[in-house]
Amino acid sequence: QVQLVESGGGSVQAGASLRLSCAASGAAFNNYIMAWFRQAPGREREFVAVIRWSDRTTIYAPSVKGRFTISRDTFKNTLYLQMDNLKPEDTAVYYCAADNEFVLHWGQHDYDAWGQGTQVTVSS
Repeated sequence: QVQLVESGGGSVQAGASLRLSCAASGAAFNNYIMAWFRQAPGREREFVAVIRWSDRTTIYAPSVKGRFTISRDTFKNTLYLQMDNLKPEDTAVYYCAADNEFVLHWGQHDYDAWGQGTQVTVSS
């Protein structure tokens, strides 16, 4: 069974950077896509970025493109989200998710496994 554990959240000022990590276990992830989603207070969970584990192909939400970078380390089985130039509107709980799928997508209801989430707070 796939298990995902996020870490790296925190409270920062606008313009700062954070790197989130998601330690993955329980599967051969070469056949997976893995994504980051986020949920702000009072709002629905939204897509942030997705990566195909095998060839590192990525897709980003327009709101984070150019500021966030999704990556993975195959030796450590860890997914990352490097977040630069953070804005107050990036404040949310960030979740990593995995899907045993080749085609990149952001349909959150189709993802098989989810982490518990990590809080990111950006103050102005």
